[in-house]
Amino acid sequence: MGLLLLLTSTLLSSYFHPGRVVNAQQSFTIRDITLSIEPSTEVTRDTNVTLRCQAIVSTSGQEPLSREYTIYKDSNTVYTKTSSTSEDLLYPLPEARVSNTGKYKCAVSIEGKQVTSEAKKLTVTGLSKPVLHLNKGVVSEGEELTARCMAPGETGSIFFYFYEDSKEILEKQVNSNQAEAKLRFSSIGIHKIHCAYIVLVTPGSFKSNQSNTITVSVKELPITVVLEIVPQYKIYEGDQLAISCTVSNFLHSSENVHLYLSQGTRLLSIGDTKVNHSMVAQAKDPGEFECRLEMGNVVKVTTKTVSVIELFSVPTLTMSPAEVFQREYMTLTCKSDSYASERLSPGQLTYSLDPRQSFLMPKDNGVFFGKALLYDFNYTCVAQAKGIVKHSETLTVRPKVAVSIPKISVVGRAILGQPFMILCQSDTGSLPINYTLLKDYTPLSTASVKLPFQQAVFTVNITKANDMNKYMCEAKNSHKEGPLSKRLNATVIEPLTDLILTFISDSQEVSEGGYIIFICSTRGTPPITFKLYREGTDHPLYIKTSNLNHTSYEVPVLSKEQSGKYYCEAINHANVVITSEPVFIEVHLALWKKAMIGGFSLLVALVLLVVAVLYFRSKRGKRDAAAELSVKPSSPKSDDSLTVNLTHDTEVYNAATVRVDRAEVSVWSKRPPDADATNDEESSVVSNEPDVEYTEVVHPRPADPARVPLRKGTDTVYSELQNSPHGAADHHGYGSVEYAELNGEQPEADHYYPEVNNYQDLPAPVD
Repeated sequence: MGLLLLLTSTLLSSYFHPGRVVNAQQSFTIRDITLSIEPSTEVTRDTNVTLRCQAIVSTSGQEPLSREYTIYKDSNTVYTKTSSTSEDLLYPLPEARVSNTGKYKCAVSIEGKQVTSEAKKLTVTGLSKPVLHLNKGVVSEGEELTARCMAPGETGSIFFYFYEDSKEILEKQVNSNQAEAKLRFSSIGIHKIHCAYIVLVTPGSFKSNQSNTITVSVKELPITVVLEIVPQYKIYEGDQLAISCTVSNFLHSSENVHLYLSQGTRLLSIGDTKVNHSMVAQAKDPGEFECRLEMGNVVKVTTKTVSVIELFSVPTLTMSPAEVFQREYMTLTCKSDSYASERLSPGQLTYSLDPRQSFLMPKDNGVFFGKALLYDFNYTCVAQAKGIVKHSETLTVRPKVAVSIPKISVVGRAILGQPFMILCQSDTGSLPINYTLLKDYTPLSTASVKLPFQQAVFTVNITKANDMNKYMCEAKNSHKEGPLSKRLNATVIEPLTDLILTFISDSQEVSEGGYIIFICSTRGTPPITFKLYREGTDHPLYIKTSNLNHTSYEVPVLSKEQSGKYYCEAINHANVVITSEPVFIEVHLALWKKAMIGGFSLLVALVLLVVAVLYFRSKRGKRDAAAELSVKPSSPKSDDSLTVNLTHDTEVYNAATVRVDRAEVSVWSKRPPDADATNDEESSVVSNEPDVEYTEVVHPRPADPARVPLRKGTDTVYSELQNSPHGAADHHGYGSVEYAELNGEQPEADHYYPEVNNYQDLPAPVD
């Protein structure tokens, strides 16, 4: 029978699906679930509240589905129920309390499918008034009583607070609505007690009102504490003190009793009912003694103050002189300003130095003499009499280091006529050090160096270079005379002046192919940077930094393109750039070019002359003999005289003119009109060409004009004027030809060969 039931159950469980399908025909879906709070989401205390959880489920069958409901408060499960009906789940909160405040949610689960509603917050306000109960109204000092504080009807996590005269004395946390506390009172008199509580509700809390107040009367115990000190008056340092602490009217009690004897914060002795202590009186110790009784929560205290007269005062240690240098003698004096003469004689008070290896010798009682060490040393004076020992404050002797001979130097560069700085500095010496700048032993200024990183710097200005070595400085860090430095030895930079550019060439005339040397010179302090420029260019042709006041630059092979204006710039450490006046350089043609041009010009002139002569001779035939030149005509006429003067249009030749009576003509002119009219017939017979007059000019030249500065020469001028076409028989019809010598000076550099101008350009005749 059991086996049959198990088989049936297995078949049924395999038939029903655990998900959305209950049987082969029934399916479901959870459409919605809502949570509502009735009667409201905000209620007062003692209100009956109901949480309604409503689930809407759609199913394909008629059989009700099994549902599992869960209620959450602040994410914590507070209620769970399984139902087989479609009715709403109701979760009651009867007589709601503040502890019921929170956020609630409802969830439904069917066959593994779960849906949760939105959260709703319930707020409950109002707390009950707390009630306080005490088991006693009258107690003695230290006696215990029990206090109970209750919060009627409240639930949840509650904090209870107990107060004595409005001052909180105890706190307790419980999960019930009441708490008990054990209270003890150490002070006699009337005490008022009350309580209150706080209910914790996440995330805040709610505090109740104050409970009822109960008065407690505390009576004093008859126990007293007695403190005795001997002697009581005129206590001097070194006197023996006897101190006792006892309890009177002590009643045996179950509580433990403890006595404590102390001086200031120093605990002298501990006992039960009696304490005795003996000590030497010290003026430095606190004068207040305390005897303290502790019995449970009961504390009894009594105190006494003792005045102790100093046997001698705390010594002081001084040094003289106030400042001491290494290995100098010094004196340390140890002394107590006052002592009790009625108890102590001066000889009984002794002094010593600590440590004893102080390297000082005692000179008198409390006086020590010796040399200062090379390093800092701490000294302490020890004064003692009748077993009383007192130490002075520690005196640290810091021997000063004498200042060394100062060094004087220039900061940066010293430029003549500009302010510069002088530094005075000693390698060793204790601060502060006073540095004084002197000029020929005359103080100018003083600077005090008080910190290690400070420097003594003085600003001066000089106009003469030899003023530099007149400066010295003095360093002083004591009352003694300070050492002097050496005289200042530093380079004075003189700004550059008088920059001049000159040049040297290989000949008196700067010509192509030659060389030229530019020289820049100036006045000022080297090193000097020279730059050579040609006007029209931005980049220097030459740059050189020289330790001399001049520099040179050679151009080995000159060309015509190197003509122009040149100038140089210079700068030194004074950082002032100066510029020279420009120099004009004209590069002439090379001598061989000049000679070639001159020779070529002469050759062309000779060729032209020969061609012209041959041409005219071939035309005139018979008059070849008449072309022979003479100085004077055979039968000159007074009215037909002719004078020919030629010159070049240059600096060394005078202007050339031809003077003819009654007419001014050029050497290459036709016959005068009168002659044409007189001999018209003969001219037509002999030749159809016009009458021609010519002049031959020969210029002797030196072999090397560039090497000869000035040369005088004679130029022979041949002038032929042909006035008649007739034969030689009629000599009176011809003009006269005159030889003229022209003397001219040729300059060294320039040779100019003028062109022959027409007669209009010649100057006026000269008689």
